[in-house]
Amino acid sequence: MKKVAIVQSNYIPWKGYFDMIAAVDEFILFDDMQYTRRDWRNRNQIKTTQGANWLTIPVKVKGKYYQAIRETEVEGTQWAKDHWKALSQNYRRAPYFNEISAWLEPLYLAEPPEQLSQLNRCFIEAICTYLGIKTTISNSWDYPLSEGKSERLADLCAAGGGSEYISGPATKDYIDRAVFAKRGIQLTWFDYAGYPEYPQLWGDFTHEVSILDLLFNCGKNAHRNMRYVRS
Repeated sequence: MKKVAIVQSNYIPWKGYFDMIAAVDEFILFDDMQYTRRDWRNRNQIKTTQGANWLTIPVKVKGKYYQAIRETEVEGTQWAKDHWKALSQNYRRAPYFNEISAWLEPLYLAEPPEQLSQLNRCFIEAICTYLGIKTTISNSWDYPLSEGKSERLADLCAAGGGSEYISGPATKDYIDRAVFAKRGIQLTWFDYAGYPEYPQLWGDFTHEVSILDLLFNCGKNAHRNMRYVRS
């Protein structure tokens, strides 16, 4: 039984995103979807001395009301230096800062891709490599796309050879279960509840931050605070 998940790319996503990647055989980045502002596509949170703060990639959106994520362009390059400065300032006291920065800093200091989708994938793949996640990552445009929300997801899953579709709990409100049943695809809801706390800098613990927080604080032991990532 091949398990498939289909999710839009996010910027340095939280640990649950990578747990879902590790839980499936193929993870399809659904960046043919419309880009949404004030969302996770181009921003995420880190812990700082002032609490959780946003790191946001500036993107070109003026007059582009219906552009897809894959069409969205990054605005400038200064953001990368600023983000790495913020990460360095707030995590340099973390136990595994030097180990993580050895492969993370070059990503920020290199010439970034022009497309947000490519940039997100670059960070996602680098983090997967560090965590030892072997899941195949593909793009939605590698496959033909159907009309209709549920139909498109089910057909993408089937085109990838999937017999089980793993979906986040937020999609329960709109996914048509009958569409998947008709294609013989098992529909399973991913559960993000019950993650343990780990040693975290700067105030009260919060789960809703980039996985970089977990990596800086726990390094190769990060898998102990996740469900599907193995050592």
